[in-house]
Amino acid sequence: MPIYEFACRSCGEKFEKLCSMDVDDNAVECPKCSKTGAERLLSSFYSMGSEPAPAACGAPGGSCATGRCPFAG
Repeated sequence: MPIYEFACRSCGEKFEKLCSMDVDDNAVECPKCSKTGAERLLSSFYSMGSEPAPAACGAPGGSCATGRCPFAG
């Protein structure tokens, strides 16, 4: 089951909840004020192991001026 971020429509509290994808957001209870009717928020995710694209070094054409760019092929 994924972890979703919610915001309480009553008190504004932001919280996370482990729940199925098909849970009714109106049934989610706020841990702070105990009211139901939270709003599901969009959140970012983290990915490990990827390297930035070659152009990320900022040099024209994606190659470093020094010729020692770790991203150069």
